[in-house]
Amino acid sequence: MIKKTIAEELQSLEYHGRGIMIGKSADGKKAVTAYFIMGRSENSRNRVFVEDGEGIRTQAFDPSKMVDPHLIIYAPVRVLGNKTIVTNGDQTDTIYDLMDRQHTFEQALRTREFEDDAPNYTPRISGIIHLENGDMNYALSILKSADGDGSSCQRYTYAYSNPVAGNAKFIHTYKCAGNPLPSFEGEPKTVELPDVSIDELTDLIWTNLNEDNKVSLFVRYIDIETGKYESRIVNKNV
Repeated sequence: MIKKTIAEELQSLEYHGRGIMIGKSADGKKAVTAYFIMGRSENSRNRVFVEDGEGIRTQAFDPSKMVDPHLIIYAPVRVLGNKTIVTNGDQTDTIYDLMDRQHTFEQALRTREFEDDAPNYTPRISGIIHLENGDMNYALSILKSADGDGSSCQRYTYAYSNPVAGNAKFIHTYKCAGNPLPSFEGEPKTVELPDVSIDELTDLIWTNLNEDNKVSLFVRYIDIETGKYESRIVNKNV
C-alpha cells in the first residue's frame, strides 16, 4: 500500500475532477469526509456549495451564466439517520431514497451508471459513512465505463470496517487530464489524515488543489460516539 500525504496526492495532478475522501481522524474519535469539485469549462466553474438541511447542494454562482444544469446542480451530501452520503451527482438522492426503503448502498447504485457526458463518460463516485454503537464503517463506489465504451458499465464497491485511525481513502473521477478524460483506475488511494483541526484540514486540502481548476470544497468532522458534526465550505466564487 502506498500512502501519500494529502499535499503530495493533490499536487500530483492538475485535474482530479471531483474527489471524495473518507477516513477516521488520527485520534480515532471522528469520522472525516471531504468532497471537492473542480472545473475546466465556464459552466462547471460557475458553481458554489451551499448548506441544505444537514447536507449541501450546488447552485449557480451567477444564474445568468448557467448554460445547462444537467450534471451540474445536485445535492452532494445528505444525511439519513446515522448514515452520511457523499457523491458527485444526483445519485445521492437515489442512495438516500432506496436505503430509506431498506435497500443496500450497492443495490441502490445498481440502478445507476456513469454520467451521460460522452466521450468522457464521467464516473459516478459515491461514499457512505455508517456510525453505530461508537464505531464507524464506510464504503466507496465507482460506476465507470469500460475503458471509454459507453455501452458497458463497470461497478466497484470498496467497504472498510473498523478503519485505521489517521488514514483516509480517496477516490476521484479522472485518472489525469486528457481529451477525452480517462476514468479513475484501481482501488481508492490511501492518504494520511494528520492530527489537525477541521479548519486546518480544510485549508490543507484547499491550498493544495490546483488553483486554476478548483471550484468548491466541503469538509465534515463527525463525532463517532455522538454523531454530532461540524462542517466547513469553501468556494472560489465568493
